[in-house]
Amino acid sequence: MDEVTALGHRRLSIIDTSSNGNQPMKDPTDRYVLIFNGEIFNYKQLKQQYFADKHDWQSQSDTEVLLHLYIKFKEQCLSLLGGFFALAIYDIQERELFLARDRYGKKPVYYHYSPEDFFAFASELKALQDYGIPQQLDKASLQQYLQLNYIPEPYSIFKEVKKLRPGHYMTIKAGKAEEHRYYELDWNHPNPSISYDAACARLEQLMDASVQGRMISDVPLGAFLSGGIDSSVVVALASRHTQQLNTFSIGYKDHPFFDETKYAQLVAQKYNTTHTVFSLTNNDFLEHIDAVMNSIDEPFADSSAIPVYILSKHTRGAVTVALSGDGGDEVFAGYNKHAAELRMRQRSFLNTLVKAGGPLWKVLPQSRSNKLTNLFRQLSRFAEGAKLDVKERYWRWAGFMTEEGAREMMKDEDDAKFKVEVQRRKEELLWRLDKGSNTLRQAPATAGRQGDSIEMEDFLATDMGLVLLSDMLVKVDRMSMANSLEVRSPFLDHTVVDFAFSLPTSYKIDRGMKKKIVQDTFRPYLPAELYNRPKHGFEIPLLDWFRKELKSKITDDLLNDRFVEEQGLFNVEEVRKLKQRLFSSNPGDAHATVWALMVFQHWWKRNTG
Repeated sequence: MDEVTALGHRRLSIIDTSSNGNQPMKDPTDRYVLIFNGEIFNYKQLKQQYFADKHDWQSQSDTEVLLHLYIKFKEQCLSLLGGFFALAIYDIQERELFLARDRYGKKPVYYHYSPEDFFAFASELKALQDYGIPQQLDKASLQQYLQLNYIPEPYSIFKEVKKLRPGHYMTIKAGKAEEHRYYELDWNHPNPSISYDAACARLEQLMDASVQGRMISDVPLGAFLSGGIDSSVVVALASRHTQQLNTFSIGYKDHPFFDETKYAQLVAQKYNTTHTVFSLTNNDFLEHIDAVMNSIDEPFADSSAIPVYILSKHTRGAVTVALSGDGGDEVFAGYNKHAAELRMRQRSFLNTLVKAGGPLWKVLPQSRSNKLTNLFRQLSRFAEGAKLDVKERYWRWAGFMTEEGAREMMKDEDDAKFKVEVQRRKEELLWRLDKGSNTLRQAPATAGRQGDSIEMEDFLATDMGLVLLSDMLVKVDRMSMANSLEVRSPFLDHTVVDFAFSLPTSYKIDRGMKKKIVQDTFRPYLPAELYNRPKHGFEIPLLDWFRKELKSKITDDLLNDRFVEEQGLFNVEEVRKLKQRLFSSNPGDAHATVWALMVFQHWWKRNTG
C-alpha cells in the first residue's frame, strides 16, 4: 500500500466470482483501497440510484459499488447498506484507515492498538497472533467465559485485543484511533397506532423482501431447515423466489430426544424442496469435536457449534450460500427465558408454588437429557430467578454458572482489582436493564405499549447486544466460515429488526405464546405440526458423551488434576467437585461448564504448548 500500511484478503467468491472482484480493490485514481468481508444485498439498487451515469465499472461486484459509495459519502454510506460486513478502506493520500462493522456484528473485527507502536486488525484472532501481538490472558474475560460459555464483546481472551463494536466505525490516523457509532437499536419507542393485523401484514412483506434480497448469488444457494418456526418461515418464503430450493437438516440417530428432522421433512414436502437429511450417529459427532475446537481462535463453548460445524461441512458439499433462521428468537422473544420473565411478573398460584418448591427442585435430578429432568432443571432456575431483581435475574439466566461459582473456579477470586473489573464489564453489558426493579413496572397507556412492560423490551435489546452478538452470531460465522460456507439470516435485516422493536411487546409474546407475531403471520404457510410443541434448540447429548466416550478426555487429559494444578489458572478442588457433579445422578448444567473448561484447555494447549 505504502511504507506504513499493508492490507491482505482471502476471498470466498459469491458475487462476481471473476478475478475482477478480487481484493484489495483500488479505485481508478489509486487513492482508496478496500478490503471487505460480507455481502451488500442492495448494491444493485444503490448502484442505480447513485451512479446511473457511471459506465466504466471494472466488475459486477458489490465490493466495487461499496468502494465508490465510500468515496462519495464517506462514513455516511454505512446507513445506506443492507447486509452484513466488516470493511477497511485506506486513504493513501491522507494516510487514514477507516474500519466499519455491520449493525448487529455478524462479521467480526479484532484489533490491537498500541499508540506508540502500531495498529493491527483482522477477521480472525489467529491472524493477529501470527503478527506477533502481545498475548496476555485477560482473566476478567475468562471468568465471564466460565459463566456464559462465551466471551462478551468488545473484549477478547487477550488483554491487548478488542473487537470493534457492531454499528460502529473507527478511524486511524497519525497514530490516533477514534471509534464512532453510526447505528443504534431503537427499542423504547413503540408505534402505538399499528394494529396487530396490520403488523402481521407488514412483517410478511418485510421478511419476504429480506429473503428475496438474500437470494442474490452467483454460486449455488440453499437453506438450513431445522424444523423450527424460523427456518421454516425462511424456506417457505424462499420457495416463492426459486423453482427448486435445496434444504438441509441434521438428525441424531442415537438420540431421538434431540432429533427434529420429522418436522423439517414436513416443511420440505410442503414446498417440494430438494431436501437432504444428514442423520448422524454418536461417532459422527465425536469425530468432529477436535475439528470444532481447532476452528475457534479464542475459547467459545456453545456446544451447538458442533452440529452447526457438521451441518455446514455437509451443506458446503452442495451449495456455497445457505439461508438460516438465526436471530428470530432474540428479535421476537422466542426463548424459554422470555416466557419465564413474562410469567415472573404475573401473580398466580402456580408461580407461588414453583417459587416455594425451590428447595425441592434443587434435590431432584436435573439435566437436559430427557423431558422430566429438563423440567426439574427449568423449575429450579425459575425459583432461583424469583429471588433476584430483573437485572440480576437476566444475568443469572444468561449463564450456566453463578458469578460466585465462576469466581471460585479461578485462582484469582480474592483479587479486589480483578473483582472490580469483572463487575464493571457486567454493568457495561447490562446497562439497558438499569431501570429494572424486583417487579417489572407497567408502562402507562400513553406509552403505547398497552400495559406491556418496558423492561421486557430492555430484556430483548440486551439479548441483541449480548447473546446474539457474542454467542449466536459467533457460532454460525465461525463454524460456517471454517467450511467456506456463507450463511445469511433474513431475520437480521435491519428493516425487520427495527420494525420488530417498534411493536408493542404483547405482539411478540404473551402468556400463551412466544414469538407470537411470527407464528401468527406465517401460520397459513407452515404445517400445523410445527405449532404447540416443545422448543429444543440446537442441542447435543453432551452429558451422555462425557459419561461414556469422552470420559477419559476429561479425567485423564484436559481436566486431569495434575494438569490443572500445574497450569495455575483454576482451583483444582472446584474442578474436582465439578467432575463429581457431572458423574452424579443430579448433574444439572455441569456438562456445560465441563465443556467450557475442556474447550479452554484445548485452546490453552494449542496456544501455550
